[in-house]
Amino acid sequence: MNQSFSNEPEAHDPSIQALIALARPSRRIVAFTGAGISTESGIPDYRGPGGVWQTGQIPTISDFRTNPKTRRAYWDGRRSRYPELAAKEPNRGHLALTALQRAGRVGEIITQNIDGLHQKAGSDPATVIELHGSSHRVSCLACGRVWPAATIHDRLLAGEVEPDCEICGGMLRGATILFGESLPLDALRSATSAATTCDLMLVVGSSLVVNPAAKLPVLARGGGASLAIVNRTPTPLDGVADVVVRSDAGPTLSAVAEALGRGALAQPA
Repeated sequence: MNQSFSNEPEAHDPSIQALIALARPSRRIVAFTGAGISTESGIPDYRGPGGVWQTGQIPTISDFRTNPKTRRAYWDGRRSRYPELAAKEPNRGHLALTALQRAGRVGEIITQNIDGLHQKAGSDPATVIELHGSSHRVSCLACGRVWPAATIHDRLLAGEVEPDCEICGGMLRGATILFGESLPLDALRSATSAATTCDLMLVVGSSLVVNPAAKLPVLARGGGASLAIVNRTPTPLDGVADVVVRSDAGPTLSAVAEALGRGALAQPA
């Protein structure tokens, strides 16, 4: 069933109308999403209330590798955390971006998120560039073998305290980027290519302070692309953006999809 949002008050906000006007003539829009697009799905913003910056529980790869207590605590916590994350559903922001992709208005979605909600909303996984990895995969730190997270979760439920690699016996952990690690080279190359060839970069829900990911909108701007930022709080790039919308992602992107996507908002696959 299609949904219409044209009567929502947000759709008539001048900044949203300016975003629609900026996007309308664009032929190659690339979206860049951060934690703010997923807060409406009940996932805490990394730097917001309940996020690890507030709790002080900031993981590092060095601590994980060298501290057995850290690894045991990680796997113990994952027993409850992963099912909670896997149960989260995409919100209107994710669905609107999928609708814009299906309408041919948005190409790649570069995301800092690890929740998989863009794919769950129906976006083709081949178009979603996960800069910080995914919680829905588990990888071996030694040999690089990758498993679906659900497979390793079954081992946890069966009683394993700290599952190891069935191939080489190495340490396992969720295939996400921790502090002290470099971004996956293939993902960074794909994101850089998308950023330098787009004509509009649409930043949604990112504070734009975590590098090197935060440099991608700068690359886009330097290549001649327009820049639009949708975020509830100020970012360091607001001053160089063509349009800044200080609002939630869901209603903002829904209004854009309604205007540019012929009103056909996506439903989860």
